[in-house]
Amino acid sequence: MYAIRYFAALVALSMVTAAAAKPLPQRNAQGLLVDSAGHTLYTYDPDGTTGKSQCNGPCAALWPPYVGDAAARPNGDFSLTTRVDGEHQWVYRTRPLYLYAGDSKPGDKGGDGVNGIWHVVH
Repeated sequence: MYAIRYFAALVALSMVTAAAAKPLPQRNAQGLLVDSAGHTLYTYDPDGTTGKSQCNGPCAALWPPYVGDAAARPNGDFSLTTRVDGEHQWVYRTRPLYLYAGDSKPGDKGGDGVNGIWHVVH
């Protein structure tokens, strides 16, 4: 019985992990970078052009990193960086990409300009 519960827990965990991984970003009709569901992607000025994320902990709760899975591969202007938590985050032209928890539907751009350091990607 224990083995069955353990196996079921592993399957559930792998499904959650797989659902969290995001495919290569794309452009919407307005020319902005978005995820596969059409949610706007952002960059964070403190990251600079190092390709490394400076948004962790509470920051990442409000600005979730746009993560790829272990099988994701660089493609053109897109690459991946390894975050401090071990996740692989998509990077566009040396700038890590994020979603904004305040955006509730595709096309929302509520994070653009927040504190003068968050920007949509054109």
